[in-house]
Amino acid sequence: MDMEVRDYELDCEQIVNNANYLHYMEHTRHKFCADAGLPFIEMHNKGIDAVVRKIEIEYITPLHGGESFLSCLRLERKGPRFIFHQDIVKPNGDIVAQGIVTCVVLKDGKLSRGDELAEVFSKYID
Repeated sequence: MDMEVRDYELDCEQIVNNANYLHYMEHTRHKFCADAGLPFIEMHNKGIDAVVRKIEIEYITPLHGGESFLSCLRLERKGPRFIFHQDIVKPNGDIVAQGIVTCVVLKDGKLSRGDELAEVFSKYID
């Protein structure tokens, strides 16, 4: 997903504040769900909620105002967990940040194996 840094995302050092990388990655996951055929709000309306359980991010090189970047993801499944491997990459190929986001699925408010999501995401799961 192509994205661009907005001025309000910068801190006093004129680099992207670390919390914004979480936003970039979340936006990418939501867009992925929509592109896979199940927008996040539709998922919720069906009683399915993908909930972040754990996030690990390694910051490698900063982004600055006006820079464009690519937000990428790869999905794997381990039992009931969906694990998103997410990279933020500059156009020249430099890796900005790498994240591992682990999600679990609630069905009607109860922890589930997430089989409904696995079916929707089947062609994307490693």
